[in-house]
Amino acid sequence: MIELARDLGKKVVEGERLWLFLDYDGTLAEFAPTPDTILPDAELIALLKRLAEYTDHLRIVIMSGRRFSHIQKLLPVPGIMEAGTYGIEFQTWEGEQVCLLDFETERPFIDQVKTQWNTLIANRPGYYLEDKRYSLALHARLAPEKEARSMLIEAAQMARQVVEKGTFRILGGNKFIEVAPVIADKGQSVSMLLKRFSWPGACIVYIGDDDKDEEAFQVVLKNDGIPIVVAAEERPTYALHRLANPAEVRQWLTALVEQLEKGLQKD
Repeated sequence: MIELARDLGKKVVEGERLWLFLDYDGTLAEFAPTPDTILPDAELIALLKRLAEYTDHLRIVIMSGRRFSHIQKLLPVPGIMEAGTYGIEFQTWEGEQVCLLDFETERPFIDQVKTQWNTLIANRPGYYLEDKRYSLALHARLAPEKEARSMLIEAAQMARQVVEKGTFRILGGNKFIEVAPVIADKGQSVSMLLKRFSWPGACIVYIGDDDKDEEAFQVVLKNDGIPIVVAAEERPTYALHRLANPAEVRQWLTALVEQLEKGLQKD
């Protein structure tokens, strides 16, 4: 895998351009104690700053499920694009902030679900409600397995009543459920960015770790790109390659930037 990073670096040095999409939690960094925990990593920030020196040749996009303001605090790196809530909110490489939905229109649906879910988990340890402004996620990672399954089923039933009234969908995962707008989709977001900021001929690489990233992998494949999954073991995936954990992702990115530094002058 390190050789792939070096090969891509060599191609960029030789004149090709590179779109690099990166998930955050589970990809660039290990999962935090809670989804709202903000722990900036100086080593990671320094690595991304090195990569961001090559903006004529490399576009970096952080594509996260976290709320946009959290990503801004976690990665205060000029020259990269940062997208939160699966791409609903993003900031361009030049610093322009864009939101694809009207908050005042969409928020009442989220508030309805939030009231119901707060009641559902009241006085029950092991649950965490994450409010991302445009979406709402219920985490049950620390709850007992059997109870968590039944609670998440009940939470989904509550959410469906609200989802049917608006343009929302229910996302699932390991001891996790989320109500989010239909356009909160990493695949749709990648497609939108590729069209909105067209960069003909650029190679597309996407690195991510979960089912939300799998939606983006399919789009990357359709554009002749390279999807890379972050997973400790082999599993069904649309990805063409695998890195075991965030430490390997950072090694991969370090190999890429070292290759760029060998062959290119910083902009």
